[in-house]
Amino acid sequence: MKVGFIGLGNMGSAIARSLIKTGETVTVYNRTRSRAEPFASLGARIAETPSEAASDVEVLITMLADDAAVEAVILAPGNAIQELPAGAVHISMSTISVGLSRHLAKAHSERQQHYVAAPVFGRPDVAAAGKLFVVAAGSAEQIGRCQPLFDAIGQKTFIAGEEAHAANVIKLAGNFLLTTVIESLGEAFALGRKFGVDPHAFLDILTNSLFDAPVYRNYGSMIASDKFEPAGFKLPLGFKDNRLLLAAAEEAAVPMPLASLIHDRFVAALAQGLGESDWAAIAHVSYESAGLRKGVAK
Repeated sequence: MKVGFIGLGNMGSAIARSLIKTGETVTVYNRTRSRAEPFASLGARIAETPSEAASDVEVLITMLADDAAVEAVILAPGNAIQELPAGAVHISMSTISVGLSRHLAKAHSERQQHYVAAPVFGRPDVAAAGKLFVVAAGSAEQIGRCQPLFDAIGQKTFIAGEEAHAANVIKLAGNFLLTTVIESLGEAFALGRKFGVDPHAFLDILTNSLFDAPVYRNYGSMIASDKFEPAGFKLPLGFKDNRLLLAAAEEAAVPMPLASLIHDRFVAALAQGLGESDWAAIAHVSYESAGLRKGVAK
């Protein structure tokens, strides 16, 4: 299958490598060309522009940071949507707004192209192992067409229906739930530390009893150590997802008070200079609020 791939950040690079390993014919594009150059030695062709990456392909995949980045490479004059062949499919794996996902579906349909929203759950190390969870929504026929690609990058594909934006709602809601886990762990660890409980012993008890799940083990380990770098998913990206969630909730008239609280945690974390940290660093705000620094009372 001829595949164009746009966006070679930590997640995108890992996904693109998995596709190349399966023998797909891949053309890659990244705004910073140096991120794309290593892919030439893997057998990929390097495109100079988004439109070049989209021309003469059956599938175009985007994995970009936010709405603005997706709009810039897909919808801006002279970019990918104008060169993507009729009948080709755009798979958007980015975490984007519900509104933009709707707009992309309409824009592609008007040009006799197809659109599938397929955001993923998993961090860069999971992507590198080809073990992502893919949430796909759109035409059942087009999802079936793309399934070999999803199989190459993920351990399971969940079908979310014919309306593409449903996958984006699920992705935003899932990320929201992750932030509630991070927030609750931060508060619980802050309480334990104020009473002299060893955080790693606390983590061992939690994850070998009530909370035996990877999300508690992985984020709990970071919070117990109060170590949030290097970042697997940078805090500003998590903040962006929180804002997209709140915008969708406002549109649908769904009160989400916990999401609003976590919004303020992100603001506080950024104010404390944690912009280069993993999004789990919102837990550090609980430590600061409790008068703790690196587990020691100030």
